[in-house]
Amino acid sequence: MKDIKTREHDRKPKIMEKASRMPKELAKEAGLAAKEKSLQGSRVSDTADQPDSPAGYAGDKVETVLKRGARETGRTAAKVSYTTGKQTARKTYQNLQKRAGAERDRKEPHSGQPSEGAVEKGRALAKERAGKDAVKKKAQKQALEQQAEKTAAVQNSGRTGRDQMIRTRENVRRTVREQASRQPPKAKSAERLSVKKAPRIIKSQKAPGNTVQKISSAQKKAQAAKAAKRTAIHNMQQSTRRAEQTASAVVRFKRAVEAAVKAVRNGLVALAAGAGSMFIVLILIVGVIGGVFAYSSSQNSSASLSEQVLAYTATIQKYASQYGIPEYVPVIQAIMMQESGGNGTDPMQSSECPYNTRYPNSPGVITDPEYSIEVGVQYYADCVREAGCTSPQDMDKLKLSLQGYNYGNGYISWAVSNYGGYSEANALLFSQQQAASHGWARYGDPEYVPHVLRYYSGGNPFAALFGNEQIVSVALTQLGNVGGDKFWSWYGFDSHVSWCACFVSWCADQSGLIESGAVPRFSLCTDGVDWFQGKGKWQARGSTPTAGMIIFFDWDGDGKSNHVGIVEKSEGGRVYTVEGNSGNAVKQNNYDLNYSCIMGYGVVSY
Repeated sequence: MKDIKTREHDRKPKIMEKASRMPKELAKEAGLAAKEKSLQGSRVSDTADQPDSPAGYAGDKVETVLKRGARETGRTAAKVSYTTGKQTARKTYQNLQKRAGAERDRKEPHSGQPSEGAVEKGRALAKERAGKDAVKKKAQKQALEQQAEKTAAVQNSGRTGRDQMIRTRENVRRTVREQASRQPPKAKSAERLSVKKAPRIIKSQKAPGNTVQKISSAQKKAQAAKAAKRTAIHNMQQSTRRAEQTASAVVRFKRAVEAAVKAVRNGLVALAAGAGSMFIVLILIVGVIGGVFAYSSSQNSSASLSEQVLAYTATIQKYASQYGIPEYVPVIQAIMMQESGGNGTDPMQSSECPYNTRYPNSPGVITDPEYSIEVGVQYYADCVREAGCTSPQDMDKLKLSLQGYNYGNGYISWAVSNYGGYSEANALLFSQQQAASHGWARYGDPEYVPHVLRYYSGGNPFAALFGNEQIVSVALTQLGNVGGDKFWSWYGFDSHVSWCACFVSWCADQSGLIESGAVPRFSLCTDGVDWFQGKGKWQARGSTPTAGMIIFFDWDGDGKSNHVGIVEKSEGGRVYTVEGNSGNAVKQNNYDLNYSCIMGYGVVSY
């Protein structure tokens, strides 16, 4: 017996709780217990009705598990349904609020708060929807509980109960998915509609009036500025063309005078040879002077003034004497030439003058030329007195009076109070400001002064005889020009350059000196020096220059010129100049004749 091996048993076996035993094990145990009782002669029932038997205990546990699963499933489904319904109700309420707000904005575009009626209506609709959802959830919960009770009644086996529980859970999941798939699409659809509609309503509420007005005002100002710039360029081009014509006339006049001088010289030569007497000399001199005056009043005037303007000379003299400016007849002729060339029924373009009381104050409505001259002369007399001009030779005040005739004498007081007088720069500024304030494309002629002075000899019948006086007069008309665009663009440059030589060349061209070969066309100071020295027309520093000479400077002291100007006059041991690009502007300067930076002078053969 000692040789028989027996299996060792665990002295401390694991005892499983009844609730954790599987139905199969319980059934096996119940069978063994029943067999043992039958041998003992006692009949023990193993049905589910006897709670003391293992089979009954197992059935109770299965039923408890099924009921618990059904309850858990019902609670989960109810919770999902409740959450889904709550979210649906919230979204519905929000959508209703958005719709109510959109409706309110459409009806009341200036209201900033939602109306109370719309809010109450939204709340009522939300409560009604929530009530319907609660009823549906309650019905679903009852159906789930009934299904769970039916499932719990099945007690054949644990597997059967488990399968039914699985199917019940699948049904519950399917029901929950069906419930969840019904409401959200409506909420999304409602949300999309409200979001798309809202921006359209908001855009329609915008009042674009102020914005459009601002943009329109800015556009008008920009357009006015562009138009003023175009007008200035156009006037500049016209000025250049007319200046070329004037220069040609000056050259022709100069040649006529040279011919007269040659005649005098020939007469003097003949006289020296014994072919005449002092009486002949006097006749020749008187003839030359008479020829000069005749040319100055006819040939030169007809070249710069039209025959129509000259035909009104007597009428101009009449009204100039009547209004106290008899010495300004040549100035008035130049004004008429610029205004109309003597053509039309309103040659002085005085329809808009305040002294026009016979015709409407609109451009060109005067139909009586003499009345136009009377009104124009009377108004120009006011401009002369307003500018403080004492004589036709008072060029600074004369320019102010001329620009006042074009702009209106309001410009005169504006220019004096802000800038001390006329300049080409402030004339342009005044035009731009007036055009912008009135919303016009342009206002007046910013270059009216140089345009008129082309036809004016300065009151000196000998002024056209001397080219030196002519180039100085042209240079003085450009005082105040800033930037030099007019001169370097005339020369042919596309952008800003050092323009002192361009300025001298422009003035020489306007005076006919380039055409006659007296002054070169140059943009580099060194080229100008080389030209005058090569022609033997050079005068060194320390000498006394004359008006109209070209003065060259050497600021660096390296023997190369880097600045140039025009000699206005020389007196008191000083030389007075007109220079372009002096501080980027046309200015008058003066220096000691022995100033070390003066390199020398180009002598102009006039």
